[in-house]
Amino acid sequence: RGMSVEAIEAALLAENVRDEPPLPEDEVGGIARSVSHYPSGEELAIQWPEPMAEEAFYGLVGNIIRTIEPHTEADRVALLVNTLAYVGNAVGRTVHGMAEADWHGTNLFTVMVGGTAKGRKGSSRGHINELFARVDPVWTRTRTVGGLSSGEGLIWAVRDPIEKTEAIKEKGRYTGEYETVIVDAGVDDKRLLVFEPEFASVLKVMVREGSTLSPLVRQAWDTGNLRTMVKNNPAVATGAHISILGHVTKDELLRYLSDTEAGNGFANRFMWFCVRRSQVLPEGGGTPDYNGLVQPLHDALEKAKEIGWLQRD
Repeated sequence: RGMSVEAIEAALLAENVRDEPPLPEDEVGGIARSVSHYPSGEELAIQWPEPMAEEAFYGLVGNIIRTIEPHTEADRVALLVNTLAYVGNAVGRTVHGMAEADWHGTNLFTVMVGGTAKGRKGSSRGHINELFARVDPVWTRTRTVGGLSSGEGLIWAVRDPIEKTEAIKEKGRYTGEYETVIVDAGVDDKRLLVFEPEFASVLKVMVREGSTLSPLVRQAWDTGNLRTMVKNNPAVATGAHISILGHVTKDELLRYLSDTEAGNGFANRFMWFCVRRSQVLPEGGGTPDYNGLVQPLHDALEKAKEIGWLQRD
């Protein structure tokens, strides 16, 4: 009572901002935000993007979000991003678009940026993961992994068979001939959805001397063909279909995303989404009715795998 609409909006937003420590001026483009500061209308526009248009929630994906949304505090944007990342990896490498001579698959690199507690980033993934566990339990169990700690580890998760040339020995003596043997069968399913709830740790690893993580992540997005020049690492991967789904806070992102990674194309391969809690459900939201979504999603994934080259009309 007695407050303008703008003042009420500012007060509500400040309630969210108040949970976060103030940032140095050089980290926010000269705009220092104090925990006691009530932002003006102009700053409101700077601090949070406009809601996604309803067209973003069309079709089956929109039905998934609308079914889950009443039962979670997660941002509907986060639900959408998780769904698209899961779908894009599950359909595999056959679905693709072309930009001149460049192949673009459906493997998305996405990071959700939000508060530690009030972002509800983990809640959004939990629901989508549960849905896909009912649609494709094998893929969900074996091809959604965490721990993006090294470039070599990323290669190993989607590696080709490893061959080795060995001298032939008969009756304890070398014959002078050689044969090629397979010392590791490799990985048949080249789909891999990497979930990294602490994406700040990935940014920290990349700045270490000798780390190959950044160039290999870029290779994963560009071609899916991964290799290093390390002499004692025989593992390579071809035709990998790698997606990344990360979570980070605003402060960590500003602090650990170096100028080098921001400028060398690493950050440009990711889509960055602001997310925050959409509602308060102190008694819990209950379980969504996944049953009505499982068969339509299963059928859509199977049909999508047959598309191949995806062209615009």
